[in-house]
Amino acid sequence: MQFYGKAESAASRILAAFQEGSIPEAIAPVFIRRKDDIPCRAWSWNNQLLVALFGHNDARGYRQWQSVGRFVKKGERGFPILVPLTKTITERDDETGEEAKRSFLYGFKHSIVFGLRQTDGADVSTGDEATDNWLQSLPLRDVAESWGLTVETYNGRDGKPLGWYRGGQGIALGVENLSTWAHELVHAADDRLGRLSRFEEKWGKETVAELGGAILLTCLGKPHDADLGGAWRYIESWAASGKVTALDACMRMLKRTCEAVALILDTADELAERTVAA
Repeated sequence: MQFYGKAESAASRILAAFQEGSIPEAIAPVFIRRKDDIPCRAWSWNNQLLVALFGHNDARGYRQWQSVGRFVKKGERGFPILVPLTKTITERDDETGEEAKRSFLYGFKHSIVFGLRQTDGADVSTGDEATDNWLQSLPLRDVAESWGLTVETYNGRDGKPLGWYRGGQGIALGVENLSTWAHELVHAADDRLGRLSRFEEKWGKETVAELGGAILLTCLGKPHDADLGGAWRYIESWAASGKVTALDACMRMLKRTCEAVALILDTADELAERTVAA
């Protein structure tokens, strides 16, 4: 791989910083809060994530699309979201005799929804221009798209995953931090190399993605965005779950990590060469 050496060099500098403890504080996550006024923004966090992972920014049910003058294209297949089932009961206070209504969740059902691209008809608002522009400006986004991956956003939330990679399908981002974008892109590269397995211990693949994201951004000349403080804390927490030290986790996964980064950089170089040739 043409860029393996470059990735290895960046990795050496990062590991040296980890060993010396000369790393900055973690960068606070900048949660995405889309300002568009479409129905799915009011959906649960899980359902908003599903919309993004299926590669859509706006998704609605069949009748919801009809209500705004759009119609699902023939042959399109929707995807399911979870709809909560609630029930309201009346309870009587034994002491006062007063009655009060109480609602509670007793389960879920699924509902099929469709993305904007799966419909035709009247124009609708395309969304939050500032967030969409940021999404389009992501470094190496063309690499993800050349691999057939969609890249979308969802409203991030404290205590929830900052980003998500759906195997061979897409990347979803809940924060505007480039470190999260690089993390998920490395997951995708690791997957293309046939190393990402749902059966392996999670500390391994998460170390590859987090260390790889820091290496990748360092190679791109973005050391601040590489967020070494956040990377160290993240790797340390996952390594503990595998009963290894953070440095040991990095060393064990170093070759695999550098190969994933090299694949991204090599692909970017090939895409640039094609553009020049065209």
